[in-house]
Amino acid sequence: MSGDLRTDLIVAAKHFYDRGWMAGTAGNLSARLPDGSFWITASGRQKGQLTDSDFIRMSSEGAIVEQPVPDSRPSAETSIHLAVYDCFPGAKACYHVHSIEANLVSRLTAGDSVPLPAIEMLKGLGVWEENPQVAIPLFANYLEVPKIAKEICEYFAVCEPSVPALLIRDHGITVWADSTAAAYNYVEIVEYIFRYTLAASQLNLNLRC
Repeated sequence: MSGDLRTDLIVAAKHFYDRGWMAGTAGNLSARLPDGSFWITASGRQKGQLTDSDFIRMSSEGAIVEQPVPDSRPSAETSIHLAVYDCFPGAKACYHVHSIEANLVSRLTAGDSVPLPAIEMLKGLGVWEENPQVAIPLFANYLEVPKIAKEICEYFAVCEPSVPALLIRDHGITVWADSTAAAYNYVEIVEYIFRYTLAASQLNLNLRC
């Protein structure tokens, strides 16, 4: 983790862009400062070429605190980051990416959660059980992003997450962690699990065995 959290976000965004998980201007990353404010990618920025000026610092109430480029706007999905930070006070980073695999996995069930296969990679998300029964919550995708954020808040107000991640149907994953480095790893692990899930589905394997 660097002194300026924006450096960590720039490195992560370039990596995710190169993997095809932040194509075009898709996705958004944020990191929280000790005072509760957080840096988040500005709207419409190409994620493979970010600089320090491509971020906006937001307060914990959703107001702009610092705006390096006067006419820049916060990410359209800032409300999701606000929801995550509100639900999980220990979260210091929130990463949201759009991958093909995540969108396909979100179509494998009509329910409100996606069961995850009991594979070794779950340990990377903090699951250290024998044959764990783990699922990732699945939320509907709405044009009005604050409506998604509202449902996220309502869900986590009554349900404890089994892994630090959520999935929005036909949209992408969001992960949170106590550091930018951990959030980076969580994205990679969840995307690996989704690739495994799709491959297993094509082979008609029973993932609950």
